[in-house]
Amino acid sequence: MSISEPAAGRGTYFGDPITIDEHTTMIPVSRSGFRGRPVAIGAYTVTDGTTTWTPAVDSGRVALLGVITGLVAAALGSAAVLRQPPWPRMTIEHDHLPGRRSPGATSSRRGRSGLPS
Repeated sequence: MSISEPAAGRGTYFGDPITIDEHTTMIPVSRSGFRGRPVAIGAYTVTDGTTTWTPAVDSGRVALLGVITGLVAAALGSAAVLRQPPWPRMTIEHDHLPGRRSPGATSSRRGRSGLPS
């Protein structure tokens, strides 16, 4: 396949027309990519005078975008939890340790049920 000169000097290249049958012709379109290598961007298909554009989809790039989106979401979620965790703040202060009474607190006798006897 030979590639023609860039269209309007923008780095878009049209390949030689490929005749599929007597009614359909396909024209591949590419652009200049990394280090000048051609990258397919799609194809024009001409069928009985009707032209349609079919874009080329790079599934590797789509998958990479999904992975990066997931990593960013995980990082933001982790940062939010580390900044303010979703569980309540539980601090134990020295004067409120279990089994100790605060100075000045009155004691009331309670039975096992917790009700005053």
